[in-house]
Amino acid sequence: MSRSPREVVDQVRRMVAGEGVTFADLFAIDGVLRYPFAPPGMPRELHGRDAIRAYHGAASDRRAMLEIEDVDVVVRETDDPEVVVAEIEHHGHSHATGGPYRFRALGVIRVRDGEIVSYDDYMDPIAMAALLGRTPDLVAALAS
Repeated sequence: MSRSPREVVDQVRRMVAGEGVTFADLFAIDGVLRYPFAPPGMPRELHGRDAIRAYHGAASDRRAMLEIEDVDVVVRETDDPEVVVAEIEHHGHSHATGGPYRFRALGVIRVRDGEIVSYDDYMDPIAMAALLGRTPDLVAALAS
């Protein structure tokens, strides 16, 4: 059974919440994940489910830095029935900062035949670095 874009976004929400969904499994085999505001050291584009799986598997230590308490999603439909804009916000406790946090990102997601064929993930790299206690790394990367 093919999932609608809204149903796929709900799976993304479950992934962010840590509810047993693997992000790469939501993508078509040749799907593309883009990070238009990628900080230094982070890829701007990942092509294919295997590349997405490899990158997110290697980066899974970042998740341990957060205790996510809740994830909210607002889905905005577009003129194109394959494309939705998802506002994804999560909050909880950051082990890096020792305090509460709230983080929001926007995703422009194209779904075809129940799988993500493209996902443009717009997140604030400065806020993410601060949340994960990586601000010095970001500053050093920008200075070089």
